Amino acid sequence: MKKNRILALALVFVMCFALLAGCTKTETPASETPASESPSEAPSDPIKVGVIAPLTGDVATYGIAVRDAVKLYVDTLNSNDGIGGRQVELVIYDDKGDATEATNAYNKLTTSDDVVAIIGSVTSTPTIAVAQISATDNVPMITGTATHPDVTSYGKNMFRSCFLDPFQGSTMVNFAVSQGYTTAAVIYNNSDAYSTGLYESFVASAEENGLEIVATESYGKGDSDFKTQLTNIASKSPDCLFVPDYYNTVYMIATQVKQVGLETTLLGVDGTDGVLAIDGVDTSVLEGMYFANHYSTEDPSELVQSFLKSYQDTYGETPNALAALGYDAAMILCSAMDKVSETMTIDSSDECRQAIIDAMAATDMDCVTGHVTYDENNNPQKTCAIIQITDGAYKLVGKY
Repeated sequence: MKKNRILALALVFVMCFALLAGCTKTETPASETPASESPSEAPSDPIKVGVIAPLTGDVATYGIAVRDAVKLYVDTLNSNDGIGGRQVELVIYDDKGDATEATNAYNKLTTSDDVVAIIGSVTSTPTIAVAQISATDNVPMITGTATHPDVTSYGKNMFRSCFLDPFQGSTMVNFAVSQGYTTAAVIYNNSDAYSTGLYESFVASAEENGLEIVATESYGKGDSDFKTQLTNIASKSPDCLFVPDYYNTVYMIATQVKQVGLETTLLGVDGTDGVLAIDGVDTSVLEGMYFANHYSTEDPSELVQSFLKSYQDTYGETPNALAALGYDAAMILCSAMDKVSETMTIDSSDECRQAIIDAMAATDMDCVTGHVTYDENNNPQKTCAIIQITDGAYKLVGKY
């Protein structure tokens, strides 16, 4: 009996020891627990998003408007718990409207800054430069404002929230014809992809719609004297003059149109927006000009009016179309990241970046500048607003 009692006690001791040892072997220090095994330890660091825009230089008005609108959207998002409980941190670089500067900014954002995605750039030439290199890296990118067709042609990672140049070029032709114009002239910047693309689309559409091009003139980057070209155009007496360029150049050309005595109606594109904000602008030289744009502040839409109020309350000024497009770009990108955050951690991994790209491609949402869905080339199908400058103000003529 005594021997059995000793064996039983020994067995109990061995079993307890084994149990204790088993517990010790399966315990892992909290510091070594994989994040995937503990949802409560999800990352709390901010989600970095890059922004490339011209904050100085000839088109700084556009870059600043886009930057401010993106900040407005992200600040509102962050005040409402961000994305999956994480804040969005913007890393912003000035590309000065230059392709090389934009490329340098992109390289910094994707290396030392390790951003998840990028909003930018603003104008077409620097955006095209960045779009080409981003395609290899498959970085999710969206430009609110670069309208040249080539922007989204390099990879499935690049999106935009604006309509394309061929669309606004053909829209201005259709509008001109609807106004009873039968002849037109064009003056454009032959050193700029944006201006050249618009010139080409306008001329092609004019040929298809019976609008005769009676004169074509061009100039180069940095030119400021257009009187020779405008004098040549005046000799042809066109019903309208198409000026596909940015607001500073548009204003110089409009001023010199008056100086050479050319009587015609000026037609512009989205680059005209901002011309009334030029310091010391003489609005009389712009009176009656029509231009294509992405939205109008006179649009009664609740989304448009809410954006206007928020922007005006924050910055003390009325947002131009570039601001509205920048806001939409931020909305589209952040909405896609929010969707992805439901199934994975948002980071700069190849897997996450592809998931964000896929979510952006599936966009189907109302934005400030219209309802956005994407075609196979990541371009939205949208309407175009025609604006006229009347009594020193922008007036909505209609949507086309």
